[in-house]
Amino acid sequence: MHDLPTDLPRPLLGLLATSTGLIVASIYYAQPLLALLADTLHATPSSVGLVPTLTQLGYALGILLLTPLGDRYDRRRVIVVKALLLAAALLASSLAADLPLLLVASFAVGVVATVAQDIVPAVATLAPDARRGRAVGSVMTGLLLGILLSRVVSGAVAEQLGWRMMFALAAAAISLVALAMRWRLPRFAPTTSLPYPALLGSLATLWRRHPALRRAAVAQGLLSVGFSAFWSTLAVWLHAAPFHLGSTAAGAFGLAGAAGALAAPLAGRLADRGSPDGVRRLGAALVLLSFVALLALPLLDRAAGLWLVAIAAVGFDLGVQASLIAHQTIVYSLDPDARSRLNATFFTVVFVGMATGSALGGVLLEHAGVSGVFGLATVAAASAVALVSLGRPR
Repeated sequence: MHDLPTDLPRPLLGLLATSTGLIVASIYYAQPLLALLADTLHATPSSVGLVPTLTQLGYALGILLLTPLGDRYDRRRVIVVKALLLAAALLASSLAADLPLLLVASFAVGVVATVAQDIVPAVATLAPDARRGRAVGSVMTGLLLGILLSRVVSGAVAEQLGWRMMFALAAAAISLVALAMRWRLPRFAPTTSLPYPALLGSLATLWRRHPALRRAAVAQGLLSVGFSAFWSTLAVWLHAAPFHLGSTAAGAFGLAGAAGALAAPLAGRLADRGSPDGVRRLGAALVLLSFVALLALPLLDRAAGLWLVAIAAVGFDLGVQASLIAHQTIVYSLDPDARSRLNATFFTVVFVGMATGSALGGVLLEHAGVSGVFGLATVAAASAVALVSLGRPR
């Protein structure tokens, strides 16, 4: 077995960041295509809405059930095999003759797209201690840009070439990722010999053993509640009075995600230079201030309100991403032999926060308007600020 390098070369880091972006984009390609899918497959809008739902469900289960395998087996092999399976699932999506087949393929895409969460612990292992935060931040930039650009690329390709070609091209891209990973990644020695049931059981052990893991996961999960509540309801309340804007405008506000992508390497460098505890406190405080400011939205006229939404979106996105990088830096340093399992545990809690925010955001928007959505986000962010202010990160 090859020895791991003592440093992480920039070309390899760039490859890993690009690959992570392409992989995570696979989860979001279908979202702009739902109307086309409904027409082609003769399905109702509500039934075709199950496509992104099952993809997200598959992703959550994949994080919990598959990500821990990176500690049990050679992580390079895990990454290559899952990338090939993802390419196959995307190809199956492109060939689906009816909605049930597409739903099965979409669920499979979600399960194996969690290979993105195998790459992040690999980067944390390959990077020297002094550059770990920066390296993780660079890969998270790739991930965030993949999310940001996936919908734009998908809509443009589908308009010109059809939705089936979009999935086929995605399958080809992920096949190239698998080949690149097989060629460029070193082998990783397994860090545990636990059988699979015990491997999953060890997630609970790690949760009990490391207070810093619990604090990081719950704090990031709370920040994710407000983040998800905002973005999942944005298009709805922008469409209503006083804004009367369409989905294109909502997508334009999504470009604020680029701010988070740019913040990730900076947050990583700050975490490397000092304590990541300070970075996460600053990030959580910025999220809280942004959502508190949004509570004034009903008091403003249309133009001022749009400016507030744009500025606040940049602010809380910066805060969420800075906090995420700091929390990952903390979590990956807890136990180098359990990074895949630590990652699985951390992101399972974060995903629960995202799902909770999406569900509660819709209910609150219906019954309390945007004030209810921003109130939820403010309370969740304030709870995160209180949590990260308690004790030390380790």
